[in-house]
Amino acid sequence: MEIHSDVQGIRLALELAARGMFTTAPNPRVGCVIVKENQVIGSGYTQPAGHAHAEVQALNDAANKGYDVAGSTVYVTLEPCSHHGRTPPCADALIRARVARVVAAIADPNPLVAGQGLARLEAAGIEVACGVLEAEAREINIGFLSRMQHGKPWVRMKSAASLDGMTALHNGISQWITGDEARADGHVWRARACAILTGIGTVREDDPQLTVRAIDIPRQPQRIVIDSQLQISPHARVLSGGGTWIVAAQAHPAREKILRDLGNEIIVLPNADGKVDLPALMLELGRRQINELHVEAGFKLNGSLIREDCVDELLVYLAPTLLGDAQRMFNLPVLESLEQKKNMTFHEVKQIGADLRILARFI
Repeated sequence: MEIHSDVQGIRLALELAARGMFTTAPNPRVGCVIVKENQVIGSGYTQPAGHAHAEVQALNDAANKGYDVAGSTVYVTLEPCSHHGRTPPCADALIRARVARVVAAIADPNPLVAGQGLARLEAAGIEVACGVLEAEAREINIGFLSRMQHGKPWVRMKSAASLDGMTALHNGISQWITGDEARADGHVWRARACAILTGIGTVREDDPQLTVRAIDIPRQPQRIVIDSQLQISPHARVLSGGGTWIVAAQAHPAREKILRDLGNEIIVLPNADGKVDLPALMLELGRRQINELHVEAGFKLNGSLIREDCVDELLVYLAPTLLGDAQRMFNLPVLESLEQKKNMTFHEVKQIGADLRILARFI
């Protein structure tokens, strides 16, 4: 394949980065392409944590094909790292390979990098450039960037509703409002997340597994249940196999022991009202290296998360049907004026099967 511009090079690197959509966490999804005399001679993308980053993958690919990368141009979707983590610095590997030029889509906001990777390359006599297809590069790593810049994950709240905004009948029946295609698409969004969060109300009513089943992935997202009073049944399906994080507002030693003996973890984070401190939880999840958090909860928890500014984006599937007066998507307070409304922007609107998928972001 021939590459004749920086945009072409970064676009191909972004396609490679997408191959790590379900596997790189907590590391960013990064793709890399090495070009010499307009020909792609090596390519790669970041492997699971502890394994080779995109740049090393691309260098190894070129070497395995018998190419000499000296004097080449390297296109990478994120600034090469400059620190020793689970693996050595990629910037050093590029310097040793004697590449001539490195083009990065965006700088890495990780405080351990933050421009130092590009500076190290430049100090070694390598030409550097940064800022090609920035918007696309940010989208693919929106969770990693959120964690690096704000200390908390990117929170995506998913809901499936009728065209009049109802998620279930008054008797709780909700399966299924949307079609097969929309439900399968929802599992893709689950799969890309580091963790899936729900509340005790949903656990009691629906007994969800909170797993990805519609597609084959190498790892399941972390399961999280908000349960202020620690009332969850030890037999709940979300606890199957252990490993679930249960977030409570107060300690219950006897209940905690039962749940811990099943292999689960209890996190106690109370606020002044005796409920779970949701903003503190987001920071705790950031500390635990959760990049993207996928929320599938009931209207009460949904409303609480929105009211406390813990949601970045809504992922809403709207079915072409009307349910009338039923259960809503969010439990939000009555407003006295339009100035109090929460404004959003439509990031994407797309038809999935018979349903409409809307990605809307809070301003």
